[in-house]
Amino acid sequence: MRVEVIEDPRAFVAEDWSEVVAADPGGTFFHTPGYLKVWWEEFGAGAPVIALLKDGRRTVAAAAFECDDGVLRFLGGFDVTDYMGPVAIPGREAVAAKELLSAVGGLPWRRADLRGMPVASPWYSALESAAVSHGYATGRSSDGVAPMLPLPSRYAAYLADLPPKLRHELERKRRRLVREGGSHRLRRSTAETLAPDLDRFLRLHRSSEGAKAKFMHPGMELFFRRLGEAFLPGDVFRLTFLEIGGVSAAAAIGFAFGGTFSLYNSAFDRSFASLSPGTVLVSELIEAAIEEGMNAFDLLKGDLGYKYRFGALPRQVGRLRITR
Repeated sequence: MRVEVIEDPRAFVAEDWSEVVAADPGGTFFHTPGYLKVWWEEFGAGAPVIALLKDGRRTVAAAAFECDDGVLRFLGGFDVTDYMGPVAIPGREAVAAKELLSAVGGLPWRRADLRGMPVASPWYSALESAAVSHGYATGRSSDGVAPMLPLPSRYAAYLADLPPKLRHELERKRRRLVREGGSHRLRRSTAETLAPDLDRFLRLHRSSEGAKAKFMHPGMELFFRRLGEAFLPGDVFRLTFLEIGGVSAAAAIGFAFGGTFSLYNSAFDRSFASLSPGTVLVSELIEAAIEEGMNAFDLLKGDLGYKYRFGALPRQVGRLRITR
C-alpha cells in the first residue's frame, strides 16, 4: 500500500473517494469530496492536503487536511462541519491511521488539532495510537456533543419508546397546531422553488435572536445556497417547510445520506411561536425519515435541551491534539 498526498483543489473532482465514505460506518455527508469541495471554495485558504491510501489502484482510505501557521487540521471548519476526519474500508483504520499520519509528516506543522471525530469512532483511538508510535505527544479533550436518535421501523414504535412525558408533549403540540392553526402541511423544496425558498429560510434565520441571527452573514448565505444548488439534485440536500394556512411557519435544512437524516439548521416565524412550529416540524421530519426507511436521525453537534425532547441520545465528539 502507498499514500498519495495531493495539494491541489482539483483532487476533489479527480480523486473521488465517495465509495470509501459510503463503506465506512462512520462516513457522513461531511466526509464526501463533494461537500469538502464546496467548503474549501468558500472558506479555504492556501491549498488543501488530500491524503489517499491506495491498495493497487483502489483507494481504501482518505483524509483531507489543511495546514496553516504550523497547525494541521482536518478540512471542513468546525463551525459548519459537524464531523471530520479520515474514512476507510472497515478494518483498515489502524493501518490507515499510521500511513496517513506518516504521509503528512513532511508538512510544516508543529501541532495537530484534530476535531470532529465521535469518541466511539475507531479513528479516535487509531490516530492517537499512530501518533504515539511516531513519538508524538497526544492529548484528548471534548469537541462537543452530537445527539443522535436511532430510528425504529414504524413511527408508532418511536412514540412508544419515548418516555411518557416526552410522548405526551409531542402529541399535545401536534394536536394544538391542528386545533388552533388549522390546515398545515410539509413542503420540500424543488429545483424550481429552491431560490425563493432559500430566501424565505434566510429571512427566518436572520429574525432569530442572539448569535444565531449573526451566524448567517453574506459568506455563510452563499455557502448555504451553494450546498442547495450542488446537492438538491441528488436528494441529499433537503429544505423542508411547515406551512400553516399557506404560510411558511418553520423551515429546516437537512441532509439525507447513508441511511441517516441529519438536521443541519432550522428557523421559524416568531409570529407562530405559540403553535410550536419548530417542534412540530422536527417531529414530522422524524416521521418522514422513518417512513423512508432511514436508520437514524442525527441532530448534529450542539448539546441543546430541545434535541433530547425527541428522545435523542448524547454522543460525545472528541478533539485530539498532537504535538511533535
